Amino acid sequence: MGTVIRVAGGEADLALVHGVRREVFIVEQGIAEEEEWDDLDPTSEHLLAVGPAGEPLGTARLIHGEQALKLTGGIEGRVLLGRLAVVKAARGTGLGADLVRAVEAAGRDRGAREVELHAQVQALGFYERLGYAAEGPVYDDAGIPHRTMTRVL
Repeated sequence: MGTVIRVAGGEADLALVHGVRREVFIVEQGIAEEEEWDDLDPTSEHLLAVGPAGEPLGTARLIHGEQALKLTGGIEGRVLLGRLAVVKAARGTGLGADLVRAVEAAGRDRGAREVELHAQVQALGFYERLGYAAEGPVYDDAGIPHRTMTRVL
């Protein structure tokens, strides 16, 4: 059996999600703890990719409903994809793309017609290959240049 992507359920799964994000964002990219953990985490849906032995390989966060409306300026039918992280050992395997598609599918299940994300500039090409288009200027988020990107589902 290969990698499985599932909705994180329960404290054990959330601990795995946070472990992946800690490894990628805090340790590797040097993002401050207080910037990584936010008030959106407890009410967001988290997807978790686990390997054959149950080891955490990646994660992504889906924000939908009222939270998404507030964060997108009231755009109906739009969800937000965020905190996409894949551990170093699983990069280059297609897992990042699989996580994006899993978030899109979960968004569709919740009535979404569009996905918005805030991409690190160095990852723009990755998202463009998945059908996302950059919009607006480059801006700073946690000391890293970002651009907003969207995709119609």
